[in-house]
Amino acid sequence: MTTYDRPFGRYFEDFVPGDIYRHWPGKTITEADDHLFCMITMNHHPLHTNAWFAEHESVQGRNVVVGNLVYSLVLGMSVPDVSGSAIANLEVESLIHRHPTFHGDTIYAETRVLEAVASSSKTDRGVVTVETKGFNQEGREVCYFRRKVMVWRRDAAPTRARPYGDDVWD
Repeated sequence: MTTYDRPFGRYFEDFVPGDIYRHWPGKTITEADDHLFCMITMNHHPLHTNAWFAEHESVQGRNVVVGNLVYSLVLGMSVPDVSGSAIANLEVESLIHRHPTFHGDTIYAETRVLEAVASSSKTDRGVVTVETKGFNQEGREVCYFRRKVMVWRRDAAPTRARPYGDDVWD
């Protein structure tokens, strides 16, 4: 019998500059997703929540998904592949919204490793720089950002614990 733990994040040694992670699955952003995010974050701009305003008073002629939701979604999609076992997210160097996202758009994401630098002061970790892009269902890039993540070296990472024993199948 073999027991499999689902990988969630990577260790320092796993990050190779130039490698690309294609995150899965995509997510369709609904009007309800957008409105809830706007209300939670207190962004009440009518471009996001008022169809009449968006149709008659905006350049796009329809509601636009609030940019921070798009960024948060794309960042979240990258977590299982990039920062799921990180020590800390250190920095977001840039965030660019290249094209608007609309209700009903489905977002996909990919991340490319730019750099992996071992810590000079602590041998159990390193800092990885990645860039991530979000795309809509037409392949149009809607979001781009770079970030730095501090990650464990494989041999120093804490083991994943569960609140129960290993004998649940005995």
